[in-house]
Amino acid sequence: MATRQAVLGMEQASFFYGSARVFENVSFLLDDARTALVGDNGAGKSTLLKCLGGQLELNSGEVIRSRGLRVGTLPQDIPEGLIDRLLRDVLGDALERAGLGDDHWRIDVLADEIGVAQETLDKPFGTLSGGWQRLLLIAAAARLEEPDLLILDEPTNHLDLGNINTLERWLTTDFAVPMLIVSHDREFLDRVTERTLFLRADGVHAFKTRFSTAREELLRRDAEAAARARLEDKEIKRLEAAAARYKVWAVKNPDLNKRKNAVESRIARIEKDRTQLYTQRERRLELADGNIDARVALRLANLDVKTPDGRKLLGIEKLAIAAGERVAILGVNGAGKSTLLSALAAAYDPAREHYDSVSPVRFNPACRLVYFDQTLNDLPLRMPILDFVVAAEGITEKDGVRQLAGAGFPFARIGEPIEVLSHGERARLVFLKMKLLRPNFYLLDEPTNHLDIEGQEDLEDQLGKNDVSCLFVSHDRFFTRSVATRFLEIRKGRLIDVEDAEAFFDSQADRVA
Repeated sequence: MATRQAVLGMEQASFFYGSARVFENVSFLLDDARTALVGDNGAGKSTLLKCLGGQLELNSGEVIRSRGLRVGTLPQDIPEGLIDRLLRDVLGDALERAGLGDDHWRIDVLADEIGVAQETLDKPFGTLSGGWQRLLLIAAAARLEEPDLLILDEPTNHLDLGNINTLERWLTTDFAVPMLIVSHDREFLDRVTERTLFLRADGVHAFKTRFSTAREELLRRDAEAAARARLEDKEIKRLEAAAARYKVWAVKNPDLNKRKNAVESRIARIEKDRTQLYTQRERRLELADGNIDARVALRLANLDVKTPDGRKLLGIEKLAIAAGERVAILGVNGAGKSTLLSALAAAYDPAREHYDSVSPVRFNPACRLVYFDQTLNDLPLRMPILDFVVAAEGITEKDGVRQLAGAGFPFARIGEPIEVLSHGERARLVFLKMKLLRPNFYLLDEPTNHLDIEGQEDLEDQLGKNDVSCLFVSHDRFFTRSVATRFLEIRKGRLIDVEDAEAFFDSQADRVA
């Protein structure tokens, strides 16, 4: 890794897709800190990263980049074509990008450092868990490419808590290089980053502090600006009334025209220096307010949760989920958390009024279930956004347009295919569709993976104030603490009630210490 100063940033940078603005008048300069880049879904964070890396060209402004700067990157999605290649060859790509293609010994050294067995290097990349695929790509970018600066786009996506703890240790202790990190994981940002950039429609706001403190300061500035703007509005109205009076009086006393002109000049000065307010576009993430008129929403008995090839992951002798409970499913990677939710979703049959007494999965007949799959694989990407919403029963085109507007989707875009949306916007679209189905029971598999921080807070608020029942899996510690009213942990193939999530969180930290 080079020791010279890394210089990367933007000056008055703007980018448009056609006539649609993605970001405008963006200026910042990275320093030697670990810097967070935070913004709403669709704000243009990933596009900004592509402009920094040269994959896209700005419409105006410039990218500031020191000569010969080497940047290691992790894209938001695993690049195509890696699944069938040997891990050793995938890591070798990083050496090639760094001009070190003959130094294959570096791969063996890296494997020893991060605890990867040598025989694993000669296995197909696709045999690794999704979490370890991302971790190894991060390690390759940070070590094998010998970067001056590291750029990571949503590095915690698809990582379980143990892997997140590993990543936190790597970034804060093992990888001593400046970084720019795009993430919506609030606790991760507070643990890892030292500086925060907020990307908004009014440009970039920079703070030399961690995310939570920086956000408090940004909200304080917004509140102060709003207060100043209200005072300016009040003063302008007062002066306009005075100018109108002088205009009437000047009919009989022309000397008063001077006072009228002086007042109008003062109004013009206030208008010229008027406080600029940031107005966030309306984007509501809402859930249906439905409850189950019964004490128990779901009963499980003698349920075996198995992998697609028949391997048993988890056995549940007896479990009842009360109506209105919000249950967090805890467990290490591979314990069966997501598989359990998928099995429950598959067992739900709305056409059945009752489930027989020997069925391993028995939903209350009043249940209206929806399932959020973290992969979003079932989204019809080529379907127009509006058509996807109107497909909900009882929703007219007019209703769909109104619902999409309330969720923050501009009218000009609703005829476009879903595939043009960012991952976060796709997640918001799925939540909107689920709301229109009027459910009262939610199965949520990593619901915060792609949601921006505002969306996460909306989801937390909605789950907290509505009477819906919910089972969820999440690696987001903040979300889990905020939402859950009950915690079930998978231990050695059994599902056990625990008092809270803290012991599990601590155990995952100890596992990688």
